[in-house]
Amino acid sequence: MNITRNHTGRRYYNWLGYRIIEQFLQEHIPFYKGVFIDLGCGEAPYKDFFKKYIDRYIGVDWSESYHNTKADIIADLNKPLPFKSDVADTVISISVLEHLCEPQQMLNEAYRILKTGGCFILQVPWQWWVHEAPYDYFRYTPYGLRYMLEKAGFVDVNVAPTSGFFSMFILKFNYFSVHSIRGPKILRWLIKALLIPLWYAGQWFAPFLDVIDKNWLLESAGYSTVAKKL
Repeated sequence: MNITRNHTGRRYYNWLGYRIIEQFLQEHIPFYKGVFIDLGCGEAPYKDFFKKYIDRYIGVDWSESYHNTKADIIADLNKPLPFKSDVADTVISISVLEHLCEPQQMLNEAYRILKTGGCFILQVPWQWWVHEAPYDYFRYTPYGLRYMLEKAGFVDVNVAPTSGFFSMFILKFNYFSVHSIRGPKILRWLIKALLIPLWYAGQWFAPFLDVIDKNWLLESAGYSTVAKKL
């Protein structure tokens, strides 16, 4: 199943970023089960993918989302969530924590709504451009993530980088260059036509070059985390 078939955000300059997220989702399939709550679901592009492995999907997002939200429940993740405690088998949050002005509140709530033995799956950017301004507040190191998750009560916190230096670099270069194109329309199209092969080739080669990077933790595009509630 193509897990991005409903995702409209993919472009010729950033498809590698979506592929990284797809790989992250595929790798964490064993943790998907039961009642599954997606915090900050946005357009819920992965809903159909998740539903293959779970009993019930519940998407949560706020009413002022920049996306055409398809949330089942409207709620501000900076505040207490409208769920009873111990209701979810799995909670997931993808590229959301950086947009919260009260991130610890969301982590505390994720812990509260999880059942004992449940898993919280979290993905955040690290070396990434400011986006969805002004609602882009923080970036998190692996050590900051571990501290905040353990503060919320989670145990067995496993933080992993999602890319090496070269994938991170080419994505940052591509975003910088695409947002730097200026001038008359015909000139912009000409510059874009010249850059598209470079954008594509860079994204294709970067994952192979990542093997040169012996410590992905230092210069990753982002981090993924799995934590448990015992």
